[in-house]
Amino acid sequence: MDDDVEILDVDDDNSPRQVPLKNQDLTQLSFTVGEFLSLYGWYLLAVTVTVLLLIQHLRKRRTGQSRQDSVPHNLQEDASLVTKRQEAMEAARRRMQEELDAKAAAFKEKQRQQEEEKRRQKIEEWESMKQGKSSKGHKLSGNTEEASPAAAGLKPKMDKKPLRSNDYNPLMGQGGSCSWRPGRRGPSVGG
Repeated sequence: MDDDVEILDVDDDNSPRQVPLKNQDLTQLSFTVGEFLSLYGWYLLAVTVTVLLLIQHLRKRRTGQSRQDSVPHNLQEDASLVTKRQEAMEAARRRMQEELDAKAAAFKEKQRQQEEEKRRQKIEEWESMKQGKSSKGHKLSGNTEEASPAAAGLKPKMDKKPLRSNDYNPLMGQGGSCSWRPGRRGPSVGG
């Protein structure tokens, strides 16, 4: 069956029409585009960059105008917000300063009381020394209930022996188990 059959589409008016093939060769199109770009490529690039810069400039200008239109309304709100924030910060600083002043006054009062107590104790010690009593005895007699358990724990122990003798000098090199000894001379045996 070697029949040559040609398929033709028929329009509504029964005239035959050729169907374009789907797999056409695109070399002619690529050649035309390549020739156009080689002739006008730099101009096309310059025009494209100019258009993009113009679009960006117009967008900035549009957003700038919309901001300028809304500035008077927002400026008043912003000014009131800034004022409120500054007042709040000032009030917080004032409170913190008052707390600090109160703490400083309390500390100063406490220091004054301690100074007064020390001065009073020194006067009492001086008076007791004038009367012939020792100052240590006076302190112990005045604080016998409070100081007796604490004083017992603070007494030095006299029955301890000293760790080293009085004539010990670490620079002299005598005594002690840690002394340097030179290594053995001669060939090593384990070799």
